[in-house]
Amino acid sequence: MTSTETHIYMVRHAESIYIHGEERSRGLTEKGLEYAKCVANVFADIKVDAVVSSPYRRAIQTVQYVADQNRLPIDEYENLRERLIKGPLYEEKWEVILQAIKKSFDDKDYSLHGGESTKQAQERSIPVLELLLEQYAGKHVVIGTHGNIMTIMMNYYDSNYGFRFWKQTTMPDIYHLIFRDMKLTKVERMWNTPIHQE
Repeated sequence: MTSTETHIYMVRHAESIYIHGEERSRGLTEKGLEYAKCVANVFADIKVDAVVSSPYRRAIQTVQYVADQNRLPIDEYENLRERLIKGPLYEEKWEVILQAIKKSFDDKDYSLHGGESTKQAQERSIPVLELLLEQYAGKHVVIGTHGNIMTIMMNYYDSNYGFRFWKQTTMPDIYHLIFRDMKLTKVERMWNTPIHQE
C-alpha cells in the first residue's frame, strides 16, 4: 500500500502595521493587500481543496483572494492564532521581545511574563494541523498564518526551523510542506518577491 502525499501551504500574512492592543483586529496595509493578490497568483495553477486560517484579520485577508478564486470558504481555527511571547497587557522593547523569541526555541518552556512558550503553542496548534492532515489526506490545503506560529509548527517536525529561519521570513511568505503518513518529508519556499521584514 503506497502512502499518500498531503500538501500544506503555510502563507505568512502580508504587511500589517503593529498596533498595541489590536493583535486580533489589525488588517493589511494597502501594500499588503496588493501582495495578497500576488499570493493568489502563486496558487493560480494549483488545485486548492481547502483554505483555513488563524482568526486574526491580517492572516484571513492574506488568503482571501486564494479562497475567492477557488470558490472556497475560509475555515478559522482559534488555535492557529499567533504566539505572543509576552502577555498582551503590557508593551516591551522590540530588542527584548527578539531575545525572548530566540531563547524560546532553545528552551521550549520559556516565555516572558504572561506569554506563551514554544511548547504551549505547539500543544494547541499541532492538533489542528494533524486534524487537517487527516481530513484532507492526499489534498492541498492553504493555511493563513503568522511568522512565529508557522515556525513553531514547522519546528515541531524539524528542529532546524527555529529563530534564524523565523528571522529571515518575509511578509508575505509561502512554504510548501509535503507530508507522508503524518511525517514532514519536504519543505519548499514558493515566494520569491523581495520583501524584507522590518
